[in-house]
Amino acid sequence: MGEPGRRVLRRPAGADAHAAQWRGGLAEMDALTQNWFVRKPAVAAKGGVVASQSGVAAGVGAEVLAAGGTAVDAVVAAALTLAVREPWNSGLGGIGFMVVHPAGGGRAEVVDFGPVAPAGLDPALFPLTGESRTELFTWAKVVDDRNMHGPLSFTVPSAVRGYARAIERFGRLPWRDLVAPALALAKEGLPVDWYLTLRVANFAHDLQRYDESRRIYLPDGLPPAVPSNGPAPVLALGRLAETLERLAEHGPEDLYTGEIAAAITADVREAGGVLGAEDLANCRPRIVPTLDIPYRGYTFQAARGLTAAPTLADVLDRLEGKSFGKRPDANYFEAVIEALQQAYAARLEGLGDTEPAAESCTTHITAVDREGGIAALTTTLLSTFGSRYVLPRTGILMNNGVMWFDPAPNQPNSIGPGKRALTNMCPLIVARDGRPRFGIGASGGRRILASVLQLASFVVDFGMGVDEAAHHPRIDVSGNDGVAIDRRLPEAVIDRLVARHGAQVVEHTVWPARFACPNIVLRGEDGINHGVSDALSPWSAAVAEPDLPR
Repeated sequence: MGEPGRRVLRRPAGADAHAAQWRGGLAEMDALTQNWFVRKPAVAAKGGVVASQSGVAAGVGAEVLAAGGTAVDAVVAAALTLAVREPWNSGLGGIGFMVVHPAGGGRAEVVDFGPVAPAGLDPALFPLTGESRTELFTWAKVVDDRNMHGPLSFTVPSAVRGYARAIERFGRLPWRDLVAPALALAKEGLPVDWYLTLRVANFAHDLQRYDESRRIYLPDGLPPAVPSNGPAPVLALGRLAETLERLAEHGPEDLYTGEIAAAITADVREAGGVLGAEDLANCRPRIVPTLDIPYRGYTFQAARGLTAAPTLADVLDRLEGKSFGKRPDANYFEAVIEALQQAYAARLEGLGDTEPAAESCTTHITAVDREGGIAALTTTLLSTFGSRYVLPRTGILMNNGVMWFDPAPNQPNSIGPGKRALTNMCPLIVARDGRPRFGIGASGGRRILASVLQLASFVVDFGMGVDEAAHHPRIDVSGNDGVAIDRRLPEAVIDRLVARHGAQVVEHTVWPARFACPNIVLRGEDGINHGVSDALSPWSAAVAEPDLPR
């Protein structure tokens, strides 16, 4: 059959059956890069639950819940921790969207701190080479890739003000208490393990271009390596601990109008960037109503605007009239594929191809508190290590949000001053009868939507619990053509799907990433909270609030 990673064993007639089967097994193993089944433990508790791509961050969020915090307090504390423990995915230099449905609240709201271009972002700064880039998405190549990395690639870093806005509206605990765990971890430094080595090594070529990035992440000019035995080395993250300490002492506004802001603008100016003091001061996260999408008696509450939410609404509308069996079978996956491809065709025609289907550094955190309030936060630097540029005065790794804009002129999402960029983030809270039932989201660029859709559908359409839903094999559709099929799906499903144009059977691996990395929390009808993280994210975990027995 020839599909990559597909197990195809046929029993031939005659005495050579056993030998032929053995040879077929060897051929299969040659096609694989792994030979195991990977799972992550789900948790269930009367107290709150936090799920994150970092178990350390999830643990911080769970401690915040135990201290009386809301789900929003928990995800903010976890997000600040990720700036220290998963710095290439998100941080103080990032952007994002949060969906919040408080316990007892009638409906959810969105905290929108999405990417906004600096006021001085002149398209003339990004001359085209006449070539095209194809490794992430196909569009015009810019001289020196200055829209992808370096000081001209920054959009306004709105994460800190977005977190502060969320806490003002939905939180209970003081800002200082939410920063404290990240500050303590920043002072300790970032422990090196095999996964950190992998991430740094894959982006060392660009990290070495910039002095502070090179000094932090490439000691002795090479990616840091963990020894085969003995204590792991630790990376000191520049002046990030000092910046967090000032944020704790002086509050989030310091990053926008205070000494941190002055340090940021001085670094950007000296580096030749255009992000200025007015861009920081004028950063205005918004709280807006969710886009409410009805589906089979539930309400999917998504982050409206320049996100994946309108495309999710299109997909759910196409699936609403379909009938499915008791389990996700070939008919189900064909319906999902067709709905996603048709919705993406409409999205890309109207809005442009704006986010990579592959390399992306987004992170997602979901939390449910003991009262049943749910928060879903997706935040990002866009690419892995964002702009690859660490600001030396603050230790802040900046986003490369300019990459979200089409560098060609006169397109729906072309580069321009003060513009908002289209993203594919999709934090989601699903409610029934006015009460939040579960929260979900993922990292992974254009792969986010298919992941979020299928996990939510597994719960709604098939009655799965979070453990089963999170571990069920999926397909991926990241545009209007092409399908990735998880090789762990049943043979009958694969046989049907692989005949489709552009279909490919793939492994679900840590790297390269073939699928998005979702996590989910759920409030049971009995008041018990559940959560589980992505199995193929090495550091991920769902952690229950301590000291509150079931």
